[in-house]
Amino acid sequence: MQELDDIELLREYVERDSEAAFAALVERHINKIYSVTLRRTGNPHQAEEITQAVFVILARKARQLSRGVILYSWLYKTARLTSAAFIRGEIRRTRREQEACMQNVNETSESEVWPQIAPLLDSALAALNETDRRALMLRFFYGKSMKEIGANLDANEDATKKRVGRALEKLQNYFFKHGVRSTTSALENAILANSVLVAPAALAKSVTAVAIAKGATASTSTLTLIKGALKIMAWTKAKIAVVAGVAVILATGTTTVMVRHLEHSSRARLDPTPANEGAFQRESMQRVNQGKQWGLAFRLFASDHGGQLPTSIAQLKSYAPGVSDLNWEIVSGGTLDSIGDPGKTILMQDKEPRQSPDGRFHQEYVFADGSVQQDSRPDDDFAALEKERGYLVHPAKN
Repeated sequence: MQELDDIELLREYVERDSEAAFAALVERHINKIYSVTLRRTGNPHQAEEITQAVFVILARKARQLSRGVILYSWLYKTARLTSAAFIRGEIRRTRREQEACMQNVNETSESEVWPQIAPLLDSALAALNETDRRALMLRFFYGKSMKEIGANLDANEDATKKRVGRALEKLQNYFFKHGVRSTTSALENAILANSVLVAPAALAKSVTAVAIAKGATASTSTLTLIKGALKIMAWTKAKIAVVAGVAVILATGTTTVMVRHLEHSSRARLDPTPANEGAFQRESMQRVNQGKQWGLAFRLFASDHGGQLPTSIAQLKSYAPGVSDLNWEIVSGGTLDSIGDPGKTILMQDKEPRQSPDGRFHQEYVFADGSVQQDSRPDDDFAALEKERGYLVHPAKN
C-alpha cells in the first residue's frame, strides 16, 4: 500500500472505502501536519486536536477532491486554516470569559465590591484633580447633599451632579485598570456605606491631648512617624518647585537633563503597604492576561500572512482589540516557521521593567509558543538572567 502515490491511495479510499489506504495517507503525512499545527499553536495537546481535525476534514472531502490535487499541499493549507480557526476560537472564548467575568462582577453587591476597592480608594482619590477630589470627599466622607457640595464648590446643583458623576467615572476607570470591575452605582453605594468608620471613643481625647502638647508626650514610634511624614511633605513641596523650574527651563530650551531626572523620580516604587502590594499583584495578573492575548494575536497574524511575524504592534491591534499595548514592545521578527525553539524565543516584552513595592524589578515575556513568563530580580538589568535561562531573540525584525 505504501508504494501507491497519494492520488491512488485517495481513490482507493473513496471507491473501495479502504481503511488501509486512508491509514497509509495518515502515516505518510501526519508528522508534517502535526509539525505545522504545533508551530501555529505552540501547544502539543492543541496540535494533536487540530491534526486530528485536518484528517477528519480530508475524510469528509475526499470525494470532492479532483484527481489533479496535490495532496500534501492541500493538507498543509488545511492545517493552516484549521489552526487559524482554532486560534480565533480561543480568542473568542477568552473574550467571552472576560465578558462573563465582567457581568458577574457588575452584578455583585456593594458588600462584595468594597473589599476589592478599599485598598485602592485613597490612591484613586489622590489621582483626581483637586475639585473632583473635594466633591467626592464631601459626598462620601461627610455625607453632604448635592446642594451642599455645590455651595462649597461655588456651583449650582445640576453642575455639581455632573461633576460628581464624572468623578465617579474616573474612579471606575482607575479601579478597572487595577482589575476591579463594577458599575458606578455599585461603587457609590459601597463607598457611602463603608468609607467612614466610627473611631474608638477614647481616641479623640488622647489625640487632642498629644496634639496640644505638640507631641511632647508622644511615644518614640509616633515621633519617628511624624518626622518621616514631615520629610515627605517637604520633599513634595520641593518637587513642585522643581517641576515649575523645569517648565521654565523647557520654555527657554536650555536643557533636558532635569526632565529625565524627574521622569525617573516619577517611576520610583510605591511604599510597601498591603494596599500597594495588592494593587501591584493585580497589575501583574493583568499583564500576564494581556501577554496571553498578544501571543494568540501573533499566531493568528502569522496564519493570515504566510507565517510572517508582525513588525509593529499596530499590525496586531485588529487581532487583539481592546488589549492595552502600554509598555509592550516587539523584539523578534522573521517567520514563525523559522523559529527553532518557540518556548525560549521572545516575541514581546516590557519596554521597561516594573518595580514592585518591595523594591524588586519585574519583567514579562511573551514567547513564540504562546506562553507568558514573569521574571524578577533585585535590579533592572535582565540581560544576565535572559542569558542564564537561554532566552532567544529571533533575527530579521524589520
